[in-house]
Amino acid sequence: QVQLVESGGGLVQAGGSLRLSCAASGSIFRTNDMGWYRQAPGKQRELVAIITIGGTRNYADSVTGRFTISVDNAKNTVYLQMNSLKPEDTAVYYCNGGFRKSAYDASLSRYWGQGTQVTVSS
Repeated sequence: QVQLVESGGGLVQAGGSLRLSCAASGSIFRTNDMGWYRQAPGKQRELVAIITIGGTRNYADSVTGRFTISVDNAKNTVYLQMNSLKPEDTAVYYCNGGFRKSAYDASLSRYWGQGTQVTVSS
């Protein structure tokens, strides 16, 4: 099992910044990727940003240029720096990660964090 613990959400005014963190712990042989998704009320969960073990980053078009994803591999922690926040960024943000459990099993197990609320006021 792998546990993902998020922190850093909160209430901020439009134009402000927040930094989310997500620490992974448990049965991890190797991390394949970690990322952030969000779900606003009445909407489907959507990808915000993802980073692979090789450092490849992908962002949703709506956050490109405003959000930056980074990872501390030694700490198995992924960060999401969110700048120039807009009211439409309001959502519950979920951390997600794909992990290998052992050197003998190449399959990935995927886990979710519990979510952290981000609210941007206008």
